Amino acid sequence: MQFLQPPGWVRPKGYSNGVVTSGRMVFVAGQVGWDENEKFQTDDLVGQVRQALTNIVAILAQADARPSNIVRMNWYLGDTAEYNARLAEIGAVYRELIGKHFPAMTALQVAGFVEHGAKVEIEVTAMLPA
Repeated sequence: MQFLQPPGWVRPKGYSNGVVTSGRMVFVAGQVGWDENEKFQTDDLVGQVRQALTNIVAILAQADARPSNIVRMNWYLGDTAEYNARLAEIGAVYRELIGKHFPAMTALQVAGFVEHGAKVEIEVTAMLPA
């Protein structure tokens, strides 16, 4: 996996501008912050981020993949102001579950979620070495 950083560009915080890799691809559908029974245990944003990332790690494991195999991560947020206000807490949860691995990322605020009660949805693409 090669992380792309054009010369002279400021290094992004918490993500990479791009990634080059080859191998077997793993696509993880958007995960909201509910448990394996599709029940929200909390309406707290950080708690839902923790659960969504936990779900992603569990799904990756089914393909013998780890968080370090993630090459792209898309975050869909209900409220970017709340996200930015709690970024330090979210970062701590991210590092606990994903590690110090920062793939290419996108974060967007959305008008709403299909799943009532969701505050975040995260989808990933991972690559297993060939």
